[in-house]
Amino acid sequence: MATTLVQDLIEAGIHFGQRSSGWNPRMEPYIYGKRNGIHIIDIKETVKGLLLAKKFVTKTVADGKDICFVGTKRQAKGVIEQRVGDAKMHYVTERWLGGTLTNFRTIRSRLKRLEELEAIEAEDNFQSYSKKMESQLRREMRKIKRNLDGIRNMSKLPGAMVVIDVRRESTALKEARKLGIPTICLIDTDANPEMADIPIPGNDDSMRSIDVVVRELCKAVSDGKQARQAVSGGEGEEQSSTEVTRRRSSRSQFRADDSVATPAEGGVETPASAPEAAPAES
Repeated sequence: MATTLVQDLIEAGIHFGQRSSGWNPRMEPYIYGKRNGIHIIDIKETVKGLLLAKKFVTKTVADGKDICFVGTKRQAKGVIEQRVGDAKMHYVTERWLGGTLTNFRTIRSRLKRLEELEAIEAEDNFQSYSKKMESQLRREMRKIKRNLDGIRNMSKLPGAMVVIDVRRESTALKEARKLGIPTICLIDTDANPEMADIPIPGNDDSMRSIDVVVRELCKAVSDGKQARQAVSGGEGEEQSSTEVTRRRSSRSQFRADDSVATPAEGGVETPASAPEAAPAES
């Protein structure tokens, strides 16, 4: 499995970094060498970061938390919408609105407004409004849906964030750090790895390399969901077995009480707590 993953990463060109003239010195531990003025990323560090990220994502999802994927660049948009949409997780691919996390209550109010507009459209297709008002409402609905459609089911803050290109998504990373949300980032040689809690060094401009990373993380999400269902199912079975044990003990208790009150042999009833006869006086 690891050999196949390494082969997929190499074929996707994830080891090709940026030009050496524009590199970030903090990325030096993740760089293998330089060829033709382009830095080559150490594929061992890429695999190490990706496996660590998969393990963390699986544990986070198994604990009942969700993952939010952020990638607004053109190369990442289609990949994230397809992969993350199939995994039933949250994503932002159009534009990161300032305060998406730190002002989450306002974002939820805008999503409620989107639900209201969609309900009006489903009811009478805005026929009860004038042409001007209909145009304004449709424009408002399209705008909200374009920016927030990927997080419309995110009812609480995510347990972790996956970010493509830390230089482009600096606002999202600052909000996540302010709220203590762990971040997993695909980082190229011109970026700062200190902005990520779990860095995955690799080419963040190649659609194929982004696809491999997002695909593997979505597999980790699926594994976490299976573990979550297994844990919830085990708790339900444990609770039901406890109820069965309690009912059985209750019935046996009632059965024991009934046996005490049953008549003894010979038709004479012996109470459970009959007073002893007083000794005869001499």
